[in-house]
Amino acid sequence: MPKIKILPHAELLPEGGVIEAPAGTSICEALLDNDIHIEHACEMSCACTTCHVVVREGFNSLDDAEEEEEDLLDRAWGLEPNSRLSCQAILAQQDLTIEIPKYTINHAKENH
Repeated sequence: MPKIKILPHAELLPEGGVIEAPAGTSICEALLDNDIHIEHACEMSCACTTCHVVVREGFNSLDDAEEEEEDLLDRAWGLEPNSRLSCQAILAQQDLTIEIPKYTINHAKENH
């Protein structure tokens, strides 16, 4: 089962951590299933950028982003070449290292 290493995030995971999730699971689902409360204002329907992550290792194991995701990513805070919407990035068999950006463009944080 692939592992996801999450780099430290001041609010969500101050120490960082490692989780496992089955291939075919989105990064967002894997985080939520492990009580890492990443924002997902659109309920994972690829309609916002609050679940934006930067894939530091293993990026090439993910399917290419669809045009809809690319268009949304253009509006994400802290966009990098290895940015993905975690609700759209589906785990393959390879381990990943991700960073959850410090900010999102969702100014009114929601507790799901």
